[in-house]
Amino acid sequence: MGEGICDYTRFIVDLRRHMWLDGVETELRRLIWQIAVTGKYISAKIHESNRKLAGFQNLYGEEQLSLDRSSDEILKNQLQYSGFVREYASEEQDQVVEIGKGTEQYFVTADPLDGSSLVDTNLAIGTIIGIHKESIFARGRDSMVAALYITYGPLITMVYSAGKGAHEFVLNREGEYVLSQENITMKEKGSIYSPGGIRKDCSLGHCRFLEYLESERYKLRYSGGFVPDINQILIKRGGVFTYPAVQKSPNGKLRMLFELQPMAFIVEQAGGCATNGRDDILSLKIDELDQRSPVYIGSRFEVEKAKEFLSNSAA
Repeated sequence: MGEGICDYTRFIVDLRRHMWLDGVETELRRLIWQIAVTGKYISAKIHESNRKLAGFQNLYGEEQLSLDRSSDEILKNQLQYSGFVREYASEEQDQVVEIGKGTEQYFVTADPLDGSSLVDTNLAIGTIIGIHKESIFARGRDSMVAALYITYGPLITMVYSAGKGAHEFVLNREGEYVLSQENITMKEKGSIYSPGGIRKDCSLGHCRFLEYLESERYKLRYSGGFVPDINQILIKRGGVFTYPAVQKSPNGKLRMLFELQPMAFIVEQAGGCATNGRDDILSLKIDELDQRSPVYIGSRFEVEKAKEFLSNSAA
C-alpha cells in the first residue's frame, strides 16, 4: 500500500482487494481466497470439537484423530471444487490425491491441522499450505508460487505470500480477513528461540548453538506447535526455531512438503532464511512424500550462527 494511508484505512483493506493490489494472478488469487475461507470451516470444526471435549477428557484421543481427518476432508473437498487444483498432497494421506481433471495448473500440499494434540490444552494450532505450479517432487525454489498458514488462537489470523512479501490478515467479527500487517520484515537478529527436540539426543554442535543463544540471553519461547512458534518469530520480527537431527530421528522430525517448504517460503519473503544446517530448505530436492529434514528457520543472524556451530562441530 502507498505511504500516507492512515492506519485505519490500512486495517480495513480485505484479503481479496490486497491480493489484487499485490499483483497476484487471477487464478492464484482465487485459490488463496478459497483456502482462506476453508480456514473458517476448520475453525468451526475445532470449536465444535472443544465443546465435545468439555468434561469428557477420556474421549480425547478419538476426538483428536477425528479432528485431523475432518480438517483434511474439509480442505480436500473445498480444493476439489475450486477448479484450480490438479493434485492434493496432505500429511493425513499416504499418497498424492488427484482431485482435478488433469488440466489445472496448481498442486497443493497441506498440513490440515498442525498441532492438533494441543487442542485439549487450548493452545494455538494451525493449517499450513504450499502452492506449487510444477510437480511437488522438485526443489521448492523451482516449484513454489505461494504459501500460507492460518493460526487458530485467541484471534484467527492468516499470513500469506505469493512471492512479493509476507502479509498478515485477521478474521474480523463480520467474517472477513482484513489487513493487519503488510510486508512483514524480520530484523537481521532476533531475541527469542524455540528449540524442539531433547537436548541430550542432539549433536554437540547443536547443543553449543543453544548454549550460545542462552549466553546471549535469548528468551525461550516454545509451545510445541510449529505454526504458533513460527508465527511468533515472524510477528515479533526475529528469532529462530529449530528442530534438529536427533538420535531417534537423524533426518529430523518435520516434513519437507507439508511443513518446512511453506514456512521457509514465507520466512524468506519476510527477509529471513531456513536451512537444514548446510543447505537452504527451498534448495533441497523432494524425492518422497514423507521426506523430513532438520531445520533452523528465522532471522538470518541466528540461522547463519547455527550453520557455523554445526560446521565447526563436524570438522
